[in-house]
Amino acid sequence: MRPGGDLPPAALSKGVTMAGNDLGSLLGGLLGGGGQGGTSGGANILGSLLGALMKGEGGGHGGNPLGGLLDLLTQSGLAEQKNSWVGTGENQPVTGAQIQQALPDETLKQVSEEAGVTPDLAATQIAQVLPQVVDKLTPNGQIPAGSLEELIKAQQI
Repeated sequence: MRPGGDLPPAALSKGVTMAGNDLGSLLGGLLGGGGQGGTSGGANILGSLLGALMKGEGGGHGGNPLGGLLDLLTQSGLAEQKNSWVGTGENQPVTGAQIQQALPDETLKQVSEEAGVTPDLAATQIAQVLPQVVDKLTPNGQIPAGSLEELIKAQQI
């Protein structure tokens, strides 16, 4: 049985927002707090995206939607960038336009609406924080097992 059971769609989307806010806070802490508006906003939007992926397209990968997101990037021709973030070398950049192409339109639209920004801005903010987040969550050059929340908390210790 999936989380949320037979809740109406409005309740499910509220749960996604809540999960996204929680993930966004954790990701903001992982990136060094909320002092910088772009980093903090990007972490919140990335948290919303991962929450949305956990519920729908992109798959949960056992409570870890990061794997589903990385799969989407690979399928969209961004394997080289993704591998640089997961690996132990220098992180290659990604653009907002590349993120927009990689993500399902409905997912990006949902995330941008939750954040109160345009899809273009949401994609740009995700592109700014995603390489750092993936790099910090994959310190040994591979995606560790466990839920995303557990991984983030372990990195903040």
